[in-house]
Amino acid sequence: MVLKEIPKDALIRPLTRNEVWRLLFSLTLFGAATYFSIKWVSDAFDPTRKQKVQAKKKAQQLMKKIGVEGINLTEYELNIALHLVDPRSIKVTWRDIAGLDDVITELQETVILPFQKRHLFQGSKLFQPPKGVLLYGPPGCGKTLIAKATARASGCQFINLQASTLTDKWYGESQKLTAAVFSLAVKIQPCIIFIDEIDSFLRNRSDLDHEATVMMKAQFMSLWDGLDTGPDCQV
Repeated sequence: MVLKEIPKDALIRPLTRNEVWRLLFSLTLFGAATYFSIKWVSDAFDPTRKQKVQAKKKAQQLMKKIGVEGINLTEYELNIALHLVDPRSIKVTWRDIAGLDDVITELQETVILPFQKRHLFQGSKLFQPPKGVLLYGPPGCGKTLIAKATARASGCQFINLQASTLTDKWYGESQKLTAAVFSLAVKIQPCIIFIDEIDSFLRNRSDLDHEATVMMKAQFMSLWDGLDTGPDCQV
């Protein structure tokens, strides 16, 4: 089959209006098809996308419920916001805890009072609240119960963080989620970060730890009480 030779004048002549519209329509159709194809492929490689969208909506509803609005959050901070607890929904009070009067008194003086009477503690570094409180003891001694009562009594935002929240199958995502814990807490401060069974997460470092676990621990400790922390931070 012999192809006809295209005249030179046909190649250099200006396009008509109809040809321009047809060309624009073809380019638009091609761009839309490419966009939806890429979107379909990306969704196919992320089977948890629907769960993530539902989780984001739930996190936004939860933040609105506890009175936190008008704050721009990243995707990672929204994942952490799922674990926010409304202090008003906690039914546990100090009266429900028996035999731990000394612990309760110390928590009221060192943790709750600085949150409620901040102006009394700003003038001295010696009276600043601690960066963290470790509740230790055998299972069933009331550690979690004390944490619930503390959240209710303080009235501040409360993040019930679980170690599984910070783990991700993609390399580097755990560090971003760890950073999101503290960036979210700073945005909604005053805030308490509660970690149940912390020994399973921040246990002694070992040469047998995986690289991702070591980096996540280092990131957590650095943000907990590192160079970026300041005296005005109520976390």
